[in-house]
Amino acid sequence: MRSLADIERRLDELVTEAAGIGPDAAMELLALGEEVLEHWVAAKGLSPTQETREGFRLLALHRQGCIDDPSFNACRETCRELAYHYNLVTTDSRHPATPQRLIMMTMVARHLFLFVSGKMQVAALGDFCCASRPIRQETESRDIV
Repeated sequence: MRSLADIERRLDELVTEAAGIGPDAAMELLALGEEVLEHWVAAKGLSPTQETREGFRLLALHRQGCIDDPSFNACRETCRELAYHYNLVTTDSRHPATPQRLIMMTMVARHLFLFVSGKMQVAALGDFCCASRPIRQETESRDIV
């Protein structure tokens, strides 16, 4: 399993290159999403599942990540959107909207990373929404001092 820092670097590269990535990137983006959730599950002391939900390991990992932490459900739709864009791209990779779909998939994968890595820093993240307000407030309070 890659480190979160390595995943972040790769996502940054893909965001920068998004306009030029091809349909094969959809599989990598889905895998990066899975790796992010593997970190969350492992941080909870669990062994990441190999099972699937609705055909996606990503969704099974999300479900596993919600055990004893209902606030983690805040990223459920993000996971589902990542799977949705994967399906759009892989079902018809020659569709004229494929480049835009890949750009969106890249942004969604990045959003999932930011939520999970933020939640690993601030456990309350996602209690009311997926906003990073607790992290920003902590940073702002350090800047004021």
